Amino acid sequence: MFSLGAKEPVIAKASVLVECSPCDIFKYVGDGFFENYPKWSPEVVELESLSAGPVKLGTLAKQVRIDQGRRTESKFKIDVYEPGKRLSFAGVSDPFRCVYELRNLDKTTELTFTFELSEIQMFMRPFEKLIRVVIQEGAERTVRNLKRLIESNKQTAKSSTPSR
Repeated sequence: MFSLGAKEPVIAKASVLVECSPCDIFKYVGDGFFENYPKWSPEVVELESLSAGPVKLGTLAKQVRIDQGRRTESKFKIDVYEPGKRLSFAGVSDPFRCVYELRNLDKTTELTFTFELSEIQMFMRPFEKLIRVVIQEGAERTVRNLKRLIESNKQTAKSSTPSR
């Protein structure tokens, strides 16, 4: 199908403060990516690593998502892997990028999620405003889910640690 890029990319960004260190958040988001990604993004119904070993720069993966009732399959590659700071992956065959950035703020960490869709297919152009709204809502839901999961995971870890 004809695929002309939109006049400007669709970019959604959302931030949240998480009561956890950047290193602990990165362990959950980066190192535990394949176990945890479907938890904070429940639209992901299948996720598979196409690379051997732990998550690292260059790791390839395949996902199947169901967004707004629409099933999509895509391959992506980890293109930034900076423990405690930043994780990013970009579509291999589709024009998207997801970025998770961490900023230490003393006792909390600012977690920022950015989703970029660099082009909208021609047949979807009449729905561009709606697409922007849905993608922004998805970014906000992503950071809320991450905050809830990370902080509850931290509390569970604390309560399971024996006291001395």
